[in-house]
Formats: sequence, C-alpha cells, structure tokens
Amino acid sequence: MPNSSFSELTRVAVEAAKNAGALLQKGFGSYFEISTKPGVQNLVTEYDLISEKAIMATISEHFPEHAFLAEESGEIQKKNSSVTWIIDPLDGTLNFAHNIPVFSVSIAAFVEGSIVSGVVYHPMAQELFIAEKGKGAYLNTKPIHVSKISKVKEALMATGFPYDVDKDPLNCVEKFAKMQLQGVPIRRLGSAAIDLAYVAAGRWDAYWEVGLHPWDLAAGKLLVEEAGGKTSHWDGTSHTIFGSTMLASNGLLHEDMIEHLK
Repeated sequence: MPNSSFSELTRVAVEAAKNAGALLQKGFGSYFEISTKPGVQNLVTEYDLISEKAIMATISEHFPEHAFLAEESGEIQKKNSSVTWIIDPLDGTLNFAHNIPVFSVSIAAFVEGSIVSGVVYHPMAQELFIAEKGKGAYLNTKPIHVSKISKVKEALMATGFPYDVDKDPLNCVEKFAKMQLQGVPIRRLGSAAIDLAYVAAGRWDAYWEVGLHPWDLAAGKLLVEEAGGKTSHWDGTSHTIFGSTMLASNGLLHEDMIEHLK
C-alpha cells in the first residue's frame, strides 16, 4: 500500500520508527552506557532513551496534544487527548547490548480502547512492518498474511521468557518443555514485537509469551490481526494489551494452542 493511502497517524508512526531506527543503527556496536532495571539481566542502554526521545519528539511535532505510554518514560497524559501512543523504543535491548542485530522499534496509536495503527521496524534488516485498522498489514509496502499451517506438528513457533523466569510464572517453563517434547521446532529471538510481526508475515505459525507489557505487543497485535491471524490470552479470552499473556497464531492453530497453554 502506498504511504499516501495510510492515515496521518500511521504516516507519523512510520516517520518516527525510521528516525529511531537510524539512531539505533548508528549506535549498534558502539560504546554506550548500560544500566539495569528490576529482573535478571533486564537492561536499559542510553540508546533506549535516545530512541524514545526521538520518537516522542517526532510524534509531538505533528500531534502536540497526544498522550504517551512509553517503556522508559512511563505514562505522559495530555488534557483531553483522544490518542495515546504506546512505544517501545528498543525491543530487544539485551540483544542490542550484546551486539546481536535482532531488535526493533515498536509504535502503536491507541484510540478509544483499540489499536488503530501499528508499526514494527527491524532496522538491521531494513524491514518495516505496518498495520492500520481495516487496511491490512504490510512489509515494506507489500501485503502480508499469516500462514496456512493447520497442524501443530507441522508448525514453526516462537516464544519468549519473562525477566522473572526463575519464578516460573504460569508454569511457563513447563509449558515450553511440554511443547518442545512434542518435537515442535521453537525459536526465541528476544524481541516480542519482531515475533508478532513474523506471525503476521507467515514466518512463525504461532507465538506465545507471559510477562509482557503494552509497549511490547501493541503494534504486533494489530499486525497479526490485520494479516488474518488471531490473538488472545492463554486461556482463550479476548486479548487486551494490558494483560500479561499473549497468544498469537494464524488462527488455524489457535484452539490447539489454547488447550496447551490454559
């Protein structure tokens, strides 16, 4: 879809993601300060902050009245704002800090309880995933769709683990082991936003994780849904970005995955 066919919200999200991605590319492999947040190896680099500042500046230039919910800055309310931008400036910080070129920028526009626009940008691969509510999902302007795999044994899946994995929330370790023991190939990239984008693009057939935040999954959720896939919580209930579990699939595998996870 040509960029001009998207709403102004989506066009600004794309601009912000590209600006931030360029900064992350420049910083990748360089020297930078690293600090920690609660959790095992829950890192934050100065480029998380630089990227977030750039994204918010780009959006505010176009929409000074809009609010934000960002990973590093938290919630920034604006009086009478109808739009909240949900931002992960560097999803995959641990990869970035270890010079692993798998990380992303995730930006979503949240309006009246739903995501209406979402962008996930993988700068090192030059892959820009875009979704707009009712207009489909795209990778570098080309339409993308979920896969048609209908059997778990034939699927390629992805998962992730929370920073408190040592506490095994919702028995996530056992659920992973159970699926692995079925012989299903499972990948772990370290960026929930990329994992969701890959489900949308038909690269993964299903993805699940616990311990996520709205900024991890808001844009990716819309990508999956606009690509023809399905999202829910692990128990099959309707997905809300403010819940900690995520199950995303091509739809054909969804019920089987719910049985595995609930």
